[in-house]
Amino acid sequence: MESGRTNSNPQLRRGSCEKIFNYALFGAYKRKRGLIEMTVFATQMRRGKPSVIVIGGGMAGMAAARALHDASFEVVLLESRDRIGGRVYTDYSFGFPIDLGASWLHGVCKENPLARLIGRLGLPLYRTSEDNSVLYDHDLESYALFDMEGNQVPPELVTKIGQVFESILEETDKIRQEYAEDMSILRAFSIVFERRPELRMEGLAHNVLQWYLCRMEGWFSGDADTISLKCWDQEELLPGGHGLMVRGYLPVINTLAKGLDIRLGHRVTKIVRRYNGVKVTVENGSTFVADAAIVALPLGVLKAKTINYFLNLHKATGHSVLVYMPAGKLAKDIEKMSDEAASNFAYTQLKRILPNASAPIQYLVSRWGSDINSLGSYSYDTVGKPHDLYDRLRIPVDNLFFAGEATSANYPGSVHGAFSTGLMAAEDCRMRVLERYGELDLFQPVMGEESSVSIPLLISRL
Repeated sequence: MESGRTNSNPQLRRGSCEKIFNYALFGAYKRKRGLIEMTVFATQMRRGKPSVIVIGGGMAGMAAARALHDASFEVVLLESRDRIGGRVYTDYSFGFPIDLGASWLHGVCKENPLARLIGRLGLPLYRTSEDNSVLYDHDLESYALFDMEGNQVPPELVTKIGQVFESILEETDKIRQEYAEDMSILRAFSIVFERRPELRMEGLAHNVLQWYLCRMEGWFSGDADTISLKCWDQEELLPGGHGLMVRGYLPVINTLAKGLDIRLGHRVTKIVRRYNGVKVTVENGSTFVADAAIVALPLGVLKAKTINYFLNLHKATGHSVLVYMPAGKLAKDIEKMSDEAASNFAYTQLKRILPNASAPIQYLVSRWGSDINSLGSYSYDTVGKPHDLYDRLRIPVDNLFFAGEATSANYPGSVHGAFSTGLMAAEDCRMRVLERYGELDLFQPVMGEESSVSIPLLISRL
């Protein structure tokens, strides 16, 4: 599938919430040359097995490549980084696995498309919540809330204000029905307070209410003034709560990668679509040709033409690690800092909660927003953008197919959403290519269909 020279091996061998609380727990001659090139291009595609180029080695790309490889397609996966996984990145520099990107399985249940694979691998999950709400992705047993003086907020007050927050959300739903145009969650809250002044809180209760709004910002990794009132709750929440991947997501990625032709350090610069195939050019000038291509790149890359809390991993992993997870504008500001400065900033927040906390002996800083290969953490519904944009982004353009969490209307912003769209793109691609070859069997089981045998997930809760 490749033409030109390359030095790569064919196989893989080598939300601003600082304001209130800290959360303790995170191509005449030219014409002739063009004709020759086109002839070679078409000849290569007719030779041997159906072929597909997968662009992007994140979860969606890996799932698509794996499914097509297992369906006897010739597959090459092009990845710009020097590693696979994309926004799934498990670091071992501490001597044990720490996920700097995706960390949870949202929906610990057999209905989750990733559950079967995780179960077969015997990967343990640490359940951080029995609840599926975007508002309570950790229950009160797993966290403690502190004010800015380091005093713990009474759990009963946190629970009571949580009920008030639910009432406010019910009122925003009424506003959603009344207004034809979209608005931000923040503006909707303002309208609610005008109509229902008794829902306003004062003092510590007000700060706790603000914290709940910050938790919402944390779920979407965006600020409340950008989150869509019309679409914020359109995501399908699977049952079973949230499970932290104790050993990280890398074992899942490595399993999907086994036996695949993966080219690292191959940043795609051009895709030329023709009726009889596609031609992909990478940064070093090398070209790849195939019957079709699947584009599985982060939304931030495709578009590129505040919360404040700590997650304590000790109970789940047995290691003394705190994860600080800011969102929205605060996260963007922190990305401008050096690693040392970012670590010091997080430590300063921690000291407000635990004045006697010792300084960190090691630290890691992720920068998904400024990383040229991601340009953001994950997608969410912004004001004025219809929820069906996810499905529209997945619509194929002849022999170009698209996958990724930003193409999942049901599970946007999640690993299982990326995984499922990879499988869907692979199946759409398989049928399209085999149809062209005259080999499509409509009675062949859909790719990814397996026996109903279920291997239980290993779930712990200390």
